[in-house]
Amino acid sequence: MMRNEYSILPFTFKRLPHRKMLMVNQSGEFIFVSSNDFNDLLNNDLSAGSPTYFELKGKHFLADTDLDIAQEMVATQLRSRKSFLRHFSSLHMIVVTARCNFICDYCHASSAALEQQRVDMNWKVAKKTVDLIFSSPSPVLKIEFQGGEPLLNWPIIKEIFHYGTFLNRFAKRQLEFVICTNLTLLTEEMIDFIKEHKIAISTSLDGPKLIQDLHRKTREGYSGYDVFHSNLQRLRERIGHDGASALLTITKTNLSKLQEVIDHYVELGFDGVFLRALNPYGFARQNMEQLGYSVEAFVSEYKNILQYLIELNLQGIPFAEYYTTLLLQRIFTPFSTGFVDLQSPSGAAISGVIYDYNGEVYPTDEARMLARTGDKHFRMGHVLRNNYEEVFGGSLVKELVKKSCIEVLPGCASCVYQAYCGVDPIRNYVETKDIVGHRPSSDFCKKNTMILDHLFQLIDENDPDVIDVFWSWITRRPLEEIRHDKFSRNSP
Repeated sequence: MMRNEYSILPFTFKRLPHRKMLMVNQSGEFIFVSSNDFNDLLNNDLSAGSPTYFELKGKHFLADTDLDIAQEMVATQLRSRKSFLRHFSSLHMIVVTARCNFICDYCHASSAALEQQRVDMNWKVAKKTVDLIFSSPSPVLKIEFQGGEPLLNWPIIKEIFHYGTFLNRFAKRQLEFVICTNLTLLTEEMIDFIKEHKIAISTSLDGPKLIQDLHRKTREGYSGYDVFHSNLQRLRERIGHDGASALLTITKTNLSKLQEVIDHYVELGFDGVFLRALNPYGFARQNMEQLGYSVEAFVSEYKNILQYLIELNLQGIPFAEYYTTLLLQRIFTPFSTGFVDLQSPSGAAISGVIYDYNGEVYPTDEARMLARTGDKHFRMGHVLRNNYEEVFGGSLVKELVKKSCIEVLPGCASCVYQAYCGVDPIRNYVETKDIVGHRPSSDFCKKNTMILDHLFQLIDENDPDVIDVFWSWITRRPLEEIRHDKFSRNSP
């Protein structure tokens, strides 16, 4: 019997229930096929006239007379997925102080007491930090103020803003500023400055008052939630609802109360949430028995709350889950998402970087936290002693890049979800003392695999309502518009 003449392009695959296979190619295109069609494809027995053949050809899993064109198409899509590399070192986080008026049970940064002003960034370090930031080749520069509680060193925030804005008169970059704050120290003067200069605000919200105050404790013993709530309203009255977003940390306390947490986010006027699992750093590592949970428990609640969020959207309450949205963007589109933890090579150091109050530079906040505990393995350099090339072109950054390419890592190279996942070399080092890590025992790998398994199950079920909600999250458009566009396309 003569075999069909076609070439099979590289792909990874996974066997699903009911004799079905999931295939994903190098550019992230996916397809579900039957086991029989899969076997026929590999044996070059797939009929050239079958619908599966045309779908596989259209998504560049095989090519017949157009192999060169198919290869170029895959290469083009792969370049789009890696376009974050063109924005080398675009996110710059500056720790303007290690002091904090809170002492949270899960704090990554092990904040210092209020009276320890020696851990405030001074102008000499701040100026050199901004000079280093503007040495970046990226056309986009985002400067994010972090702590501790950054508002405790408000004068240096203003100095950095004015100096950065001055330099940008000549550099002509797309320059953005963000303050990550618990909001409790917000003054009218600060609100005026934030409004005048269109500075974005990122804050933290773990749920209603009882949940928020349980692990996010003020040093002086008052309710941080009450002040947060009051100042959030004051801020929004001046800059609008879109000017402040919130970040959720999931502990054992709120894991089983996520529906209550989401309801509170909706009540406060937020339109989305990032379901962030607890990471094993700082105080969180010390208090893991009190705060922690298994990956299986997290993903089980993730599935429940994802279904709840889909139902909210179908009831006319637009509300997105941002981690799911990032994964869906990677599954359904060829575009780069720019999220550090879902990049290959890892975005640590090459996309985002953090400057400590004393001028030391680290690839991530978690790496800075390691240094605080005495392990400076990831110290990239110092703003007063090293130039841009020495900080970003040194052996540490090269090692991070070389050992965080998911396409060649053991356990990742053959994974069907390789195109959608990423690498966290700092966490690998924390867990195994090796930045390559060990996939079979990695909670990062287990969590992403279980979440992607669930998302692809939903995609395979192809419920029109669920898919419409997903596209409204991906495109950030109202659900009604997504449905109207689909109806218009399907109308004769």
